Amino acid sequence: MNASLESLPERVRALVGQGVDAIDTPALVVDLDAANRNLQRMAEFAERHNVRLRPHAKMHKSAAFAHMQLQAGAVGLCTQTVAEAEALAAGGANDLFISNQVVAPAKLHRVAALAHLLKGRGGRLAIAVDCEGGIERLAQAMRLTNAAIDVFVEVDIGQGRCGVAPGAAVVDLVRTLAARAPSLRYAGLHAYQGGAQHLRSVAERRAAIDRGAEQLRATRALLDAAELAPPLITGAGTGTFAHEAASGLWGEIQPGSFLFMDADYARNQRDPAQPPFEHALFVKSQVISVAAGHAVCDAGHKSHAIDSGGPTVHPLPGQPPLATRNGGDEATILTPLESGGELPALPALGDTVWLIPGHCDPTVNLHNQLIAVRGGLQDGRVEAVVPVLARGVW
Repeated sequence: MNASLESLPERVRALVGQGVDAIDTPALVVDLDAANRNLQRMAEFAERHNVRLRPHAKMHKSAAFAHMQLQAGAVGLCTQTVAEAEALAAGGANDLFISNQVVAPAKLHRVAALAHLLKGRGGRLAIAVDCEGGIERLAQAMRLTNAAIDVFVEVDIGQGRCGVAPGAAVVDLVRTLAARAPSLRYAGLHAYQGGAQHLRSVAERRAAIDRGAEQLRATRALLDAAELAPPLITGAGTGTFAHEAASGLWGEIQPGSFLFMDADYARNQRDPAQPPFEHALFVKSQVISVAAGHAVCDAGHKSHAIDSGGPTVHPLPGQPPLATRNGGDEATILTPLESGGELPALPALGDTVWLIPGHCDPTVNLHNQLIAVRGGLQDGRVEAVVPVLARGVW
């Protein structure tokens, strides 16, 4: 379900210019100051290491944050679904990569239409493939238009999800793809190791990427020998992008979560090769019940995703440190964190509690809008209400 600004309730649109106290709960709030610092740090990293930055928009699912990233120097954006690409294109984005397999004829017809639209305004659409059947179906769909589409062959470098096995199988698939020119343009290789992003230690993450890079280097050598050298290798995520950038193989990185960060990424050991990133995405909640030993706030897992664990609490000055546990659809249970002495007091009925979601991408997918605040969570004001344009999976 898509959400436009006009479709949002007047009480939500009227928040612009008001203080954070006016935001009803539960609500998904972005600290714009922190998000901008995260973006600038990433843009500076990409420039310094001579890699292209193509952030993954499946995290924020919004044209407004996409344009913020493009203005900071991103070459384009990744999406994971056709619907996300369509929504960002409707919002003005012109260089998009659907970094996933699409095989359904109806979706491929939409891909062809989107390629035609972007061509007409000087833009570009790319997509990933990992089998001959995927190439054949894409080629059939592209007969509906005179536009061409850039195609990346996805290589499985350790994720065990989509992707063709490294080595000779990649060469065979690239040959098949090259035979489909000019409607399908061989753009390079897509090599993303999602499973490495949340390995907790720097050493574990580096080792996982090193193993993938070794396979990728050997594959590239085979392609070079076959005169099918990849024009570009793209991939990487928020947990590992420094390792891909240092490898000399990847020319483009695709981190997404760095913009907002989440509680699960905060559990990773800090990598000194990467710039520090701040939490910028929060669920504003309110204490609705207080009992002996615990309090309850009004943001349950209909407000934040729990696939990567529960949220953590971002305490404001003067607030006690709190732990959370799942309270169901509409509630999170708050308990004091033990500190070796007396337990601190619980928040009072009606107090605001700011939660850091465990996983930012699916949390955003639960909301119709992001409320963008400038000036901090305590004294800031609402600068914008940003519709989440690409909710859902279609």
